[in-house]
Amino acid sequence: MSHQLILISFLTYTFLLFAISFFTSRKSNNESYFVGNRISPWYVVAYGMVGASLSGVTFISVPGWVMSTQFSYMMVVTGYLLGYLTIALVLLPLYYKLQLTSIYSYLGERFGFWSYKTGAFYFLLSRVIGASFRMFLVINVLQIFVFDAYGIPFWVTVVIFMVLINLYTFKGGIKTIVWTDTLQTTFMLAAVVLTFYFIKDEMATTIGGLVNGIVDGEHSKIFFTDWQDKRFFLKEFFAGIFIAIVMTGLDQDMMQKNLSCKNLKDAQKNIISLSWVLVPVNLLFLSLGAVLVLFAQTKGINIDGTSDVLFPTIALKYLGPIAGITFIIGLISAAYSSADSALTALTTSFTIDILGINKKDKFSEKQRTSIRYYAHFGIAIFLIFVIVLFKTINNQAVISELFTIAGYTYGPLLGLFAFGLFSKKKIKDRFVPLVAILSPFVCYIISSNSVAWLNGYKFGFELLILNGLLTYIGLFLIRQRPAA
Repeated sequence: MSHQLILISFLTYTFLLFAISFFTSRKSNNESYFVGNRISPWYVVAYGMVGASLSGVTFISVPGWVMSTQFSYMMVVTGYLLGYLTIALVLLPLYYKLQLTSIYSYLGERFGFWSYKTGAFYFLLSRVIGASFRMFLVINVLQIFVFDAYGIPFWVTVVIFMVLINLYTFKGGIKTIVWTDTLQTTFMLAAVVLTFYFIKDEMATTIGGLVNGIVDGEHSKIFFTDWQDKRFFLKEFFAGIFIAIVMTGLDQDMMQKNLSCKNLKDAQKNIISLSWVLVPVNLLFLSLGAVLVLFAQTKGINIDGTSDVLFPTIALKYLGPIAGITFIIGLISAAYSSADSALTALTTSFTIDILGINKKDKFSEKQRTSIRYYAHFGIAIFLIFVIVLFKTINNQAVISELFTIAGYTYGPLLGLFAFGLFSKKKIKDRFVPLVAILSPFVCYIISSNSVAWLNGYKFGFELLILNGLLTYIGLFLIRQRPAA
């Protein structure tokens, strides 16, 4: 596929993003940046959040993941339904009642200063890791298949992407991202659907033939009944519930879009409709993975490296230039989607939770805007360094790494919010950072020795539940006892 054609596709898509940014960021202020002036249509937010929920991880890793986990990931997705319902009925009413801009300020009101800062710290850590992994995944594919041909170093490619993302998000923030997400969702889903069509033609079959190939193939198993297997269906299901709660409901990035809706009812409609849309969408990506494997086997294609290169290798080398362009645009959409809202959410949390710019008696509106600009660009520079660092440690499918890390970094957030919501007890706030550090450490020790200690049991994504439980227990131990 022509590198010039890929470059033109990249520039054209980027132009569309800047056009949207131009129209949505006019007359923007800090309120626009942080919560979109709370006027975002819920259906636009819901549609755009499909792409934000998928990002480059789903676009690249999930199809390749079929090679090792088959369709077991659908049990995680099924668990999402209960997780998102919990967000709609428990968390969103709380956030709207308190009129939060940063959701972690709840921890300050409920427990105190150290709990607030601990929650914000773990979000910043989690989102930096998650956003960097997602960005690394898609940029690395572009580097291998495009930019290496021009002799452009990986770090330069990363800088180019981050500069462009900065330019279209630094002014409008969440007000712009709500609309750019719709464009990204459209192109990501279109890329998957069109890839099915191209493979169908290349294999001289029909869509029905492809469906039969998926059902009859060796990679479409959903239910794994061995309780010691990481893919055991109950472990996957319950893990899915809590992954949805922490990676959406306790994540400033995802909740910031929900909080931009006009009212609580609209936000609830958004999150519930999103949960049901994600089921067929994830099934579509898994089906694509099965078709890609079938295509590779039929054509005798050997996939070198990690499973993450399955989709790009076939799309760019075996399906023709139109399919290649389709894939590249989908990939670019995933790259932008992975970083723009993360950058905005990280800026929001850092400026409000760490610097406290929402305190009107401390900063003027002009000072808040200036600080936000500096923070926005500073975080972008930091993300560049982290993404380049990940270039040296990519040794397995990124989605597996992402959820494993999330099990450790989101666990303390899960425990903190759970204790705040389901217990009326007060705690010794100064000890919360210690609990939040010890819980992941103990969780890691248990997970590392689970085979020997728990009769062969191996932890999967449910590691998140264990971490949250350990944090909850730790908070209970530092509760304030009533005076005698």
